[in-house]
Amino acid sequence: MPQPAYPAAHIVAAKVQAHFTRHLEAARERGRDDLPEAPTDVAIEALIDAAFWASLKREEGVTPTISLAYVPRERAGHPLCFASPIPLRPAPLAKVAPAVERPGIHLGVWRDDYDFHVWGTTRDVPAFCLVVEVVASGLIVIKHRSEPFGKFVNVAVLEGDQVKVVDEPGGAAVPDCPQLVKSLLGFVEGFGSLDPVNVLVEVAASMRAHGRGGALLVVPADTAQWRESVATPMLYAIEPPFTGLRDVLKSRPKDAGLHEWQEDLRRMVDTVAGLTAVDGATIVNDHYEVLALGAKITRRRGAAPVEQVCYTEPVEGNEPVEGNQRTQTAPTQLGGTRHLSAAQFVHDQRDAMALVASQDGRFTIFKWSPCEKIVHAHRVDALLL
Repeated sequence: MPQPAYPAAHIVAAKVQAHFTRHLEAARERGRDDLPEAPTDVAIEALIDAAFWASLKREEGVTPTISLAYVPRERAGHPLCFASPIPLRPAPLAKVAPAVERPGIHLGVWRDDYDFHVWGTTRDVPAFCLVVEVVASGLIVIKHRSEPFGKFVNVAVLEGDQVKVVDEPGGAAVPDCPQLVKSLLGFVEGFGSLDPVNVLVEVAASMRAHGRGGALLVVPADTAQWRESVATPMLYAIEPPFTGLRDVLKSRPKDAGLHEWQEDLRRMVDTVAGLTAVDGATIVNDHYEVLALGAKITRRRGAAPVEQVCYTEPVEGNEPVEGNQRTQTAPTQLGGTRHLSAAQFVHDQRDAMALVASQDGRFTIFKWSPCEKIVHAHRVDALLL
């Protein structure tokens, strides 16, 4: 087998291997006995290397978007098997990419006595299966499927020579860490669970995916105080509030029809996320009723302008503490007017939360921290890819 030629693959392999080892050991301690062994660093490096170089190729002018799952075909659900396995090489991967570019389809990869190969495709991979996904040219995400609801959790993001390894313990240990961030880190059950915080995870991912940037304000349903921080009259106020997302959540079946319900939920999530593409902020309450879109945020009368926010990103090497002081920055350093206005809104409405997507893919969650008495900006785009 040729030696991998993508240096970042070698740099990150040991850390990814340690991540899988830690999670598999924890799952076995919880009583799971149907788990695979952790992937070796050689396997991790081989999959990342092949995915990276395949991402730089063009098939009929299109960048391949593929997902590689390291799983033997006997452990994959409903596998589609090739009569002759495909070598794990960039050129063959780029050739087969058009057939597997739809979301949820993985190319199954395993190793025989001599080399790694692609044995076929699958839509169903087991818990803690290594998945290496090509998101864009030179942009690779390493993830695994968690238990028990199958939510994918990001382990690392590689973009060219930039490597971001998700810091799960450190990210969740941030004071007043929002449940939304904990869910993205894998500490809350996944999409389709009864915990509604995960609906915001899906809305955030959909906001980032539409690529136009946007802001979503989540306000309490039992008060109208948030209106003091919005210019009135609102041009696109919704009356009565749009309850589509709330209604789908309430209609969750216990068993039969769960797949159809998940599809309905995804469509409604995309509907709400699509509203954020309109200039201004989309406003929903914590019952997931849409109240307005295109709203203009203003500073509440008598409130001080927000000058500093606490800023963290849950990746290794991005420590939020310098000496005894937690890192603070001006909100204008995080982005443009959308970030500044979102920080001001949360500063004035401390029981609200703001989700902000930039056109360049950055994603920030603004939440007031009662412990530190400051607006906390959580950058989470590495968790949403």
